[in-house]
Amino acid sequence: MRKLFLYAALLLLTQCSKCKNDDPSPLERLPPATQTGANTFGCLVNGQPWTPQGNDGTANYTVSYDRFPDGGILNISTYKIYGQGATDFQTLSLWAKQITGIGSFSFLNTSSAIARFGDVKTNCIWRSADNTTTYRRGTLTITKLDLTAGIISGTFDFTLYKPGCDSIRVTHGRFDKKL
Repeated sequence: MRKLFLYAALLLLTQCSKCKNDDPSPLERLPPATQTGANTFGCLVNGQPWTPQGNDGTANYTVSYDRFPDGGILNISTYKIYGQGATDFQTLSLWAKQITGIGSFSFLNTSSAIARFGDVKTNCIWRSADNTTTYRRGTLTITKLDLTAGIISGTFDFTLYKPGCDSIRVTHGRFDKKL
């Protein structure tokens, strides 16, 4: 009887590990990188999938592009409510100016592009243009800007560090929005 119990337990344990191996990777859990105006946004934050979610009474993903003679200004704002607590709230935003078409913008040049990530639970806000952020790297790349069809798409990645907060590493970022 003991052998039967041990075999059953072993079978159960092997089945649980099999399920774990079949789970999609964090990267596979992101929306695909498209250029069709699919209304998608996603990235990995410190290796974990991050997409807008929840509702605080405002849209959890907005994109605006305002035209100007020397190029447009892009503003992407997102947030994620990931639990029931008042502090289970994160924000991610990207901003760039003088966008006239496809191209890349460095977050090192804070006069042309800014990345921001906020985490209410840790009370940390990382901003590439903030003097308290001592390490900043990354780019925002516009892969499609079609004003006739009203579509803007792109990719992004950045790493920010400031004293008193862990570093924040955002990779494999992508967005695709109908304006």
